[in-house]
Amino acid sequence: MSKLHSIKALLDCGATRSLIDRDFVCLRGMNTWTLSCNIPVFNINGFPNKAGQISKVVDVVLHYKTHSERILLAISGLGKQSLILGYNWLKDYNPKIDWDKREVKMTHCLLWCEGGRTLQKEQTCQKRVELQAL
Repeated sequence: MSKLHSIKALLDCGATRSLIDRDFVCLRGMNTWTLSCNIPVFNINGFPNKAGQISKVVDVVLHYKTHSERILLAISGLGKQSLILGYNWLKDYNPKIDWDKREVKMTHCLLWCEGGRTLQKEQTCQKRVELQAL
């Protein structure tokens, strides 16, 4: 049986991949998978990260408003952050971000995402309305 966990995410275009904090995973007893090959982690200054290499991942379903996706998160020591959605996630979903309001809108969801299917239905209905108005 899967468990639901609430978590705040940091959007970070400087992180090449999406990461979840090692302590968060351990405290919640989440199932992890060991990688066949470790992934080195480097800081912005080029030095290896003190948390060490990534050796495990966790497979989760991420929910945000109408957005829902299955994502493989690399596990690392993140300090004060619990979840970092990196460049790979930002590129795939290309969310609309209002920095002043601190809002994220999933306006470019992929079609297999619930939000993407909803958006596609809304766009199809809007086109029908526009065509009927002609």
